[in-house]
Amino acid sequence: MKNLIDIRDVNQIKELRNEYDLEKASLLARKLRWMIKEDASLIPVRERLLDLMEAYEHKHWRDESSISDKQMEDSDKAEEIINKENQFYTRRKEAIRKKLKQYDMTQQDLGALLGHSKSYISELVNGVSNFSMKDLVIIHRIFKISFDVLIPTFIEVETRDELKRNILRLNKPKLKLNKVDLDA
Repeated sequence: MKNLIDIRDVNQIKELRNEYDLEKASLLARKLRWMIKEDASLIPVRERLLDLMEAYEHKHWRDESSISDKQMEDSDKAEEIINKENQFYTRRKEAIRKKLKQYDMTQQDLGALLGHSKSYISELVNGVSNFSMKDLVIIHRIFKISFDVLIPTFIEVETRDELKRNILRLNKPKLKLNKVDLDA
C-alpha cells in the first residue's frame, strides 16, 4: 500500500502486506465512516478496506500463541507512524480551513477554485485522496500556506528500509541520515 492511499485505488489492493498497511487501512476506514454521511458512494470503499483488514488479521493475528515479539513491535511501530501521519493531515486540514474562514470561503468554494467537486474536495482535505502537486501549489500561492504544512514528506516503510540498505551499500561517509530523517 502506498504511503498516501487514494481511495480510488482501494479496489486494486489485493491484500494488506504488513502492519503499516493494516494501520493505514484502519485509519482510512475510520475517516470514511464519517465521510459516508455526506457521500454514500464511499460505502463500498470502506467495506473493501474492512474486508482487507479482516483477512490480514485472520492470517497474522488469529492464533495468539504464534504472535511473536517482533510482530508486536512491528504493530506498535506502524501505529506510531500512522499517528504521526494523521497529525500531519490534521494540521494541514486545519491550516486550510483557517485560511478558508479568513477569506470567507467554503470547501465547496475551494473545490470550484481547483476545479473539483464538493465530495472530492472533502476527500482531499480529509486526507483520503491525494492532492495533486498543482492543487498544492495553487493553495500555497493563493493562501500563503507553507509547503511544509501542505506536502507530506513521509517515506513508506518498504522505501525507508530500501533507502537504509542503499545508503550502507554506497559507503559514502558524508551521506548520513539519522532516525529523524527516516521516520515519519
